[in-house]
Amino acid sequence: MASRQYKLTSVVGFGAALTALTMTLAACGGGNNTDGSGNADGTSGSVMIDGSSTVYPLSAIAAEDFQNENPGVRVTVGSSGTGGGFEKFCRGETDANDASRPIKDGEAADCEANGITWGSLTLAIDAMTVVVNKNNDWANCLTTDQLAQIWAPNSTVGNWNEIDPSFPDEPLALFGPGTDSGTFDYFTGEINGEEGASRTDFTPSEDDNVIVQGVSGSKGGLGYFGFTYYEENADELKAVSIDSGAGCVAPSVETARDGSYTPLSRPLFVYVSTQALARPEVASFFQYYVDNDAEIAKSALYIPLSEDAQAELVSDFNALMAQVGTE
Repeated sequence: MASRQYKLTSVVGFGAALTALTMTLAACGGGNNTDGSGNADGTSGSVMIDGSSTVYPLSAIAAEDFQNENPGVRVTVGSSGTGGGFEKFCRGETDANDASRPIKDGEAADCEANGITWGSLTLAIDAMTVVVNKNNDWANCLTTDQLAQIWAPNSTVGNWNEIDPSFPDEPLALFGPGTDSGTFDYFTGEINGEEGASRTDFTPSEDDNVIVQGVSGSKGGLGYFGFTYYEENADELKAVSIDSGAGCVAPSVETARDGSYTPLSRPLFVYVSTQALARPEVASFFQYYVDNDAEIAKSALYIPLSEDAQAELVSDFNALMAQVGTE
């Protein structure tokens, strides 16, 4: 896999353009041409993936790097959302579906009705981090109820002492992902109980750096985005621990992986059709994806799987491949 490091802006949600646009990544570069096709193994054809805008950066990076080595294969990655992607996947219109949640019973039933068999692969961990200004010495931990109080659709909270009387008389300045972002959908769903349910008087941006600048430039600033982006800006911001009922838990690689940083951490998936895996180009692409998953996750600014979870990913993929051609 290429050693370059991708810098993806607002990578967890990845923006309105991605939710509206299906991106076909053009082949570039060459691999080892041993058969005149431009591919080391002669594989050619196409792979079609759709689904979650949150998972999109992972599959987009995998697709681009795979095509660099296998220019005979065209990999198309779309971002119509987890639910919209499952509709296409269960109709047999795509080979795989990126998903930021497990498949629902109704979706699985649709797949079964259309003869689509599948397996799921866990790719990485996503963790939302609530950040405040470095000079904020009062908000070290917030409860999920307090976050809901701040971000509820009809919230009029405008000062830190309205959240907790022990907090200072400091104006609250809110920054967050844009409303087309998968990060926005996930955060609002977990904190406010409904995806997209949020107050509107905050500064939205698809560029996480705008959130960093906003929070770091305002003593009363508060925002949220992915954990790995916080790590890149830890010198400018302070991460807030979250109490969802079992005590304050700080965001970290460890707490995201073990599930204790709840409800703001989650696994990310791809669902792959076993019928599609019978095609060499699809099998080759997902073998590459699994083999390079840790590097892909880092490039996409997500938390890579633990060693045990990575071994489970390899085992799950091998078991899935063993099903190919047996239906």
